[in-house]
Amino acid sequence: MNTAGTIDRPLTHDPQKQAPMKPSTDEPAGSATQDFTTTGAKDSRQNRTREMQLIPEAMARAHMRERLQEAERERPAVRLATARRMQRRAERASRRARRALAMAVMQ
Repeated sequence: MNTAGTIDRPLTHDPQKQAPMKPSTDEPAGSATQDFTTTGAKDSRQNRTREMQLIPEAMARAHMRERLQEAERERPAVRLATARRMQRRAERASRRARRALAMAVMQ
């Protein structure tokens, strides 16, 4: 099987078979240029790109956007239910007031 390893499960744990970690003499210490001589071993250790590391963040953003859209769609329904509840309450109060007035007139 020729698949490259991952960060969590490297292809090999043997340091002899991995890319050498020697500093280059023609580069200043701490420079961030790519090492083109050990691309195979480097790819086996470094196969997570920036985009892959940002996938959970993008998924969380999409999830939150979906939840906000769902809440926006539910708002009119909630308002309608509240309005109907208030209307029923007002109608009950109106019936009680009419009944009370009728009782007062009858006596």
